[in-house]
Amino acid sequence: MTDLLPSTTRALDRLAVEAQVTSRTPALVAGVARRGTLVWSTAIGAADLGDPSVPLGDNTQFLVASNTKTFVAVQIMQLRDEGKLSLDDTIDQHVPSAHTGVTIRQMLSHLTGMQREPVGDVWDTLQFPSRDELIDGWDGAQRVGRPHDHWHYSNLCYAMLGELIARLDGQSWESSLQRRLLDPLGLTRTTLSLQAPHTQQYYVPHYTDVPVREPLIIKGAMASAGSVCSTLSDMVRWHAFLLDPDSSILSPDTALEMRQPQAMVDGTWAAGYGLGLQLVRHEGRTWFGHTGGLPGGITGFFSEASSGTTGAVLMNNSAAKDPAGTAVRLGTYVETHDPLAPTPWVPGTEEPPQLKPLVGQWFSEGAGFIFSIREGHLEARVEGAPATTPPSIFEQQDPDTFRTVSGREQGELLVVRRRPDGSVRQFNWATYRFTRDPLGFGEPTPE
Repeated sequence: MTDLLPSTTRALDRLAVEAQVTSRTPALVAGVARRGTLVWSTAIGAADLGDPSVPLGDNTQFLVASNTKTFVAVQIMQLRDEGKLSLDDTIDQHVPSAHTGVTIRQMLSHLTGMQREPVGDVWDTLQFPSRDELIDGWDGAQRVGRPHDHWHYSNLCYAMLGELIARLDGQSWESSLQRRLLDPLGLTRTTLSLQAPHTQQYYVPHYTDVPVREPLIIKGAMASAGSVCSTLSDMVRWHAFLLDPDSSILSPDTALEMRQPQAMVDGTWAAGYGLGLQLVRHEGRTWFGHTGGLPGGITGFFSEASSGTTGAVLMNNSAAKDPAGTAVRLGTYVETHDPLAPTPWVPGTEEPPQLKPLVGQWFSEGAGFIFSIREGHLEARVEGAPATTPPSIFEQQDPDTFRTVSGREQGELLVVRRRPDGSVRQFNWATYRFTRDPLGFGEPTPE
């Protein structure tokens, strides 16, 4: 592990114990990683109260439950990038059903308005549908709200996404997961059933401190909604991939797209949802990831993109508390109290002559902008914006046309307008006029 300050490790140890006490969980494993490398981890309690020989640590499997949805979402995005579907396709275009108008994008982001669970009292009977029963049940399921009216979590939709993946890949969802993600990423301790060493699952009743064994749920066709079992080490490796994916497996642009907010959860700005990823705002940072909950398995894994930091917690009490908050607090503590040293500035090596007339201060709508050359590209920042605000980056398409490839106005064109002598008179970015002097909308540009 990378060294942290002794004061940092003491504080993290304390936060982990506080979480274990608050959740009354027989076992807790927690960790913080930087770009896939654990810098701290701890294991508290016992994996199996009936067998003290079962080890508890970074390699012990827990039920990570709905963290499964992050894998499903990546599989869907891979299929999209392969041209096999569009996010705005409706599910009935691929899986014929009575429900129309339910788009894949809505399903990824829990914006369909479809009911939460499959038909039948599955969490009472603990009997989950087969693939045929899932499709029949989907036809009979209710759309309990209007699409995009509000965020409404739906395990049923993720089960149907698993069915969609199976049909487009011509194999079971489980086989697709193994082939597309688990094998290429070397996630050997991430499986669809518990593999030793693993925790036992418990519930600690409200009015006693004696844990009760929980049943192990077999989810059938609902597997893609929450059946993955994994470890701290593997899930940290998974989040390293989500932070910086191997482009042969997933485009980095697609990973960034998945982190873009699609909805606010419960109408608050503290929590949102992207494409298969939960989003948490905490102390000025946005963390992405997911929580998971099954009988005897409560987990949370969240990463912050700019720092590459991941916070993680795994617990084995059905009633364990606040996995998202615990994971985010652990990661935030490291970034606040023990941040990495900044990357040294490195001089550029290229100053394209065609860009030099565009650098310096420009004005639009009364605001100042600074255009400069960095790593041979033109970039722009709003004057006075926080240093953490990413610049707009441009790629030249022809001598007087640039495309904004990232940052403010991404996708828009910047077109250079010249005087008869070839000097730059102004340019138009997303059609807005930029001039060397601050001008009102009705004032002409000096010739």
